[in-house]
Amino acid sequence: MVRVGVDVGGTFTDLILVDELANKINVHKVPSTTHDQSVGVIKGIKELCKISDVDVEDVEYILHGTTVATNITIEGNGAKVGMLTTRNYRDILHIARHKKIENFSIQQSLPWQDSPLVKRRHRLPITEKLQAPDGRIRFPLEEQEVRDAVKKLKAEDVDVIIVGFLFSFLNDVHEKRAKEIVHEIWPEIKCFTSSEVAPRIREYERFSTTAMNAFVAPKVNQYIDNLVSSLEEANVKGKLQIMQSSGGMASSQKATMTPMNLLKSGPAGGVLAASWWGQLDGIENVISVDIGGTSADISIIPDKTPRVVNPRDAEVNSYPVVTPMLEVDTIGAGGGSIAYVDAGGAFRVGPKSAGSTPGPACYGQGGEDPCVTDANVVLGRLDPEQFLGGEIPLQPEKSTEAIKSKVADKLNMSVEEAAFGILKIINNNMALSIRENSVRKGIDPRDFALLAAGGAGPLHSIDLAETIGSKTVMVPNYPGITASAGLLISDLKYHFNASCIESLETISKDLVSKLGKQLQDLEDQAANQLIRDGISQGDITYERIAECRYIGQGFELRVPIPEGKLTKQSIEEIVSGFHSMHKQEYGHHFPENTVELISLDIVAIGKTPSFKLPQLEEMGRTNPKTAFMYERQTYFEVNGEIKSMPTPRYQREKLLASDRITGPASIIQRDSTSIVPPNWQVVVSPHGTLLATQNEEKTRTSQTSNFTEVVTSDE
Repeated sequence: MVRVGVDVGGTFTDLILVDELANKINVHKVPSTTHDQSVGVIKGIKELCKISDVDVEDVEYILHGTTVATNITIEGNGAKVGMLTTRNYRDILHIARHKKIENFSIQQSLPWQDSPLVKRRHRLPITEKLQAPDGRIRFPLEEQEVRDAVKKLKAEDVDVIIVGFLFSFLNDVHEKRAKEIVHEIWPEIKCFTSSEVAPRIREYERFSTTAMNAFVAPKVNQYIDNLVSSLEEANVKGKLQIMQSSGGMASSQKATMTPMNLLKSGPAGGVLAASWWGQLDGIENVISVDIGGTSADISIIPDKTPRVVNPRDAEVNSYPVVTPMLEVDTIGAGGGSIAYVDAGGAFRVGPKSAGSTPGPACYGQGGEDPCVTDANVVLGRLDPEQFLGGEIPLQPEKSTEAIKSKVADKLNMSVEEAAFGILKIINNNMALSIRENSVRKGIDPRDFALLAAGGAGPLHSIDLAETIGSKTVMVPNYPGITASAGLLISDLKYHFNASCIESLETISKDLVSKLGKQLQDLEDQAANQLIRDGISQGDITYERIAECRYIGQGFELRVPIPEGKLTKQSIEEIVSGFHSMHKQEYGHHFPENTVELISLDIVAIGKTPSFKLPQLEEMGRTNPKTAFMYERQTYFEVNGEIKSMPTPRYQREKLLASDRITGPASIIQRDSTSIVPPNWQVVVSPHGTLLATQNEEKTRTSQTSNFTEVVTSDE
């Protein structure tokens, strides 16, 4: 089986090909084509297949992580959305929750008001009303009003129509009928109902999620359709699957149905890969830092489990989206981040990026601004002729010129001091983000290993580890394409939800029967979707979740549902589990209070082939001569002083298990360069991971008892 993982970043498109029959793995990078990501994807696949001596027709799966949906929300260039909503509720998207980013400011910008997903003139009221708590019809749907509204939206030339009625999560009959009328009058328009996209309690979050889905839908669907046709033209016949924000794959057909599930598609693969590589080497607590050309994705992974954002906290650019997503913090810190001196004389780096075009000054493509990559070139940390295997030869004189004219001269520094300043600023920006996502949430980063991912990750990882106090740095086998490798690890995964507001004070037979039937209906929906995607029944598993709260409480918590047929005893276990979860989350619980069920969730997982790494031959050499390439001057900061030191270069592909490299050193591979400072050493794990620790630690004991070794032998 031949599978290709493709992850599109702001600067490069990263690819990995796994040929299980031939037992080979090859990686590749091509510049991202921002005008149309599919151009770079197709180019990369063709070139990687040629490198791997594989016919494109033999590729069975294309696994894809994309930033298309994310870019739409950042740039604000989504669809013109029209909305049909319950009369007197057209301003819910404007009022929101009365939350303010700055509580006492009267001049702050509120994105949902300044840049609404649906403009007020396109939110049209319809007479209809359902009644809580059972969704019975209080006022029937005025169908003529729907017809008139659709004609008005058609005259306004909207791109998509959404239907969001009050209490539709309890009864979707009015939304369904309104959608039917929309298609009767305007058959070609795309229409989404809130009960299809987010059938959950809380009208603002439900409407906002549906609006976001519609906002990104046309461009995302156009991209996916274009990619599918481009793959066909290139004779690539493999199945296309796309990474979702939840860390699960979706078929291309399913992805176009709910494109807002792709909002965190790009970073999700990197999080999965970081967790997987940690488990591979017996390290349970990992901080993933994926530094690309444009941004850095930071994720905290405790106990081998990527954290999932609580649905009530999930948002994209301040717009709430009730969709499952892995917890990733993205900041503007990458190899292309531009360094500059602002109007007040402050030295700053990022978030603006030079991207791939024109790119850093050293690319020689017309870029005149100094970037983080330029700083690494000036300091000898990137060898110009080795960048991307020599495919993009760098021009160090342009880096020196850009840093000197734009930063060093303005701050009365040497070029080397300015370059170190760039690295310190960018590393501190990332350290602040790590602390915000760890220390402020009760997690000590000193107890975590730092996994260096992305093309620029291994260049910065050890300096960053020293800043946050992490004692171990992991550099995976293919750091520059870590997110692509994560695509090969993920399974197909779909979420199905049903609102079901029930008091669990008295558990009757009727309640058990009703909830059991709803769970079974959700499982059947999930199974049908996965079977349509080619997954056999035996490869489908389910995670069942009950969202509960105390009666009168504002928000609910997610509690696992026991396996097997739902019974009175299993519902009692849900109640008990909720009390425990509440104590864990808030530090207290109220066992005497009545628990209320809000909704049932099914996470359906379709097992797909995973990624395997071969074990390396055990050697145990120190600074092996067979891996030595050459020596070059490189700048390091030692005891507060910037020093130029002769630094050997090693070819990573020639390092074997238990080999040790002592700093200062540079370990070069096609997709990245790992910098080892003077007071650090690197040991190669059995699967090829570079495990860096400070020199004082002669014996490395992993966080589990199954990996202890002493490396002392020379070649």
